[in-house]
Amino acid sequence: MKDSAQKTNLFDYTRDELTAVLAEWGYGRFHADQIWRALYQQQITALNEIPGLRADLRQQLAAETAIYSPQTAVSSQSQDGTHKYLLRLADGETIETVLMRFEGREGKKRATACVSAQVGCAMGCVFCATGQMGFTRHLSPGEIVAQVLFIQQTLAEQGDRLRNIVFMGMGEPLHNYDAVMTAVRILTDHKGLALAAKHITLSTVGVVPGIQRLTAEPIPVRLAVSLHGATDGERQALAPPARRWPLAELMAVCQAYTERKKQRIFFEWTLIEGQNDTPEQAHALGRLLTGMAAHVNLIPLNPTIGYEGQPTRRTAVYQFQTTLGQYGIPSTVRQQRGIDIAAGCGQLKTAHPSP
Repeated sequence: MKDSAQKTNLFDYTRDELTAVLAEWGYGRFHADQIWRALYQQQITALNEIPGLRADLRQQLAAETAIYSPQTAVSSQSQDGTHKYLLRLADGETIETVLMRFEGREGKKRATACVSAQVGCAMGCVFCATGQMGFTRHLSPGEIVAQVLFIQQTLAEQGDRLRNIVFMGMGEPLHNYDAVMTAVRILTDHKGLALAAKHITLSTVGVVPGIQRLTAEPIPVRLAVSLHGATDGERQALAPPARRWPLAELMAVCQAYTERKKQRIFFEWTLIEGQNDTPEQAHALGRLLTGMAAHVNLIPLNPTIGYEGQPTRRTAVYQFQTTLGQYGIPSTVRQQRGIDIAAGCGQLKTAHPSP
């Protein structure tokens, strides 16, 4: 029997991969579907709880694989109802996952899971708490999937269900492209959780090769690109990856994405007082995005210990938004959620006080 460090997490397999592994062991698709249903429809978290499984197959699964579910290390609740969870992984590393609820047009609240793709982040955006941590490692597909299952189970206990997933937690999703897209395939599998791809958003600081790969993907996930500056100099001061992928190169792949996918891109702009919130910068952004299928999310800066900048004041935020409107570019001022528990955009990290 393999030791626990060598065993494959069952959540790491797509359904086709699981079917192939079982075929090598001499078992048919029926058995793969049986295990798949247990994992994603019944949401079984222990091998010995999978109903109706052949004893010899259960024994081989126990020898070769395991079901790794994260453990809740710290749970925090915001005054606005946002929940943040510090989750401990099998190797002891920790990540943060956030559950948010937004009220829809019909008055019904919709649950959104903000999941992490990495332990830490290598991108180094100066105003981001995760970027200030540095990079530890990528998450596996199963570690990403397990976050969603954790949120699903939490919601089910409350009589609710998950609608949206945003890869806006810790890490850069397109830096961990293969694991993230494997997780997306698992989450959208019609025989499993069957989550809608159009309700999954990947947020990137502008990793050009990743956007190029995503453009060729048949799965219609949404793309959000963090800009924060409309010139190379302004972007580089806030987001170091801009030095590697200049704005002209980034905008070219974004244009190609919108044309091939027939989808708009959500461009994210963190508004920092005196840094990127002037009328001139709003005009520059408007010119940059003219002619592209784009929607801008304006995000007043959320405070972090490692950055001294201040959020743009409300009047300047709406002046910036009005200027974008002059170019026919739709925009939304992002609702602040979970700020009092450091669960907002750019605030996630794994340093917590003792519960």
